Amino acid sequence: MIQSWNPAVYAQIGSFVPALGAGVLEWLSPQPGERILDLGCGDGQLTAKIAAAAATVTGVDSSADMVKGSLARGLDAHVCNVEALPFTGEFDAVFSNAALHWVRDQDAMLAGVKRALRPGGRFVAEMGGHGNIASIQVALAAVLARHGLDREFSAEQMNYFPTATAYRARMERHGFTVDEIQLIPRPTPLHEAGMRGWLTTFRRGVLDSVPEDLRPVVLDETVALLEPVLRDDQGNWTADYVRLRFIAHV
Repeated sequence: MIQSWNPAVYAQIGSFVPALGAGVLEWLSPQPGERILDLGCGDGQLTAKIAAAAATVTGVDSSADMVKGSLARGLDAHVCNVEALPFTGEFDAVFSNAALHWVRDQDAMLAGVKRALRPGGRFVAEMGGHGNIASIQVALAAVLARHGLDREFSAEQMNYFPTATAYRARMERHGFTVDEIQLIPRPTPLHEAGMRGWLTTFRRGVLDSVPEDLRPVVLDETVALLEPVLRDDQGNWTADYVRLRFIAHV
């Protein structure tokens, strides 16, 4: 899915993303001296926690702006297409949080992860799972269709939110042994900017392709559709998140 990021806005509106990464970080359990690759490191908040465990961590992300945030934390981070990872047998573990559902070519990414790991290395990640943000996706698609903008929310623009069964099978085809995989419903309270803030942050790529004069209308109508199901009577918004978490090894 085409997407662009504003690190400052993401740090504010999307602060819940690294905050909710504690569970998958616990599954990673980084050990002193291990070499770990953080796939989709973003601005490095979780990367820094891995480094704090005395592991040697390298972060990669497709966003140059996000990588600048990691570098500002003193981390080893690089702009990299995760569908073409350049590593071979270098890492004890590959870690990822809230990034893999943005990857279009999952098979290329998985092949690169397997190649990057040493024999016995582990792959620990959390991503959007089946049913993630279903209400939001349907509402935005309906509003865009109403305005004749169906192409702005085509299949190519959709995230990849697999079931546990489907993703286990995909990883096994690439030679991974899946130790555990879980689909985790996680209703997630949003920043005070609410659904409008979420849309302008996490659907910026879609909105940027909407004619400028129509963007406020699309936002207003999408928010109005979602209010009855995702906004409580005190005005608080909760996104219908579902996460897929797994640990596998080669």
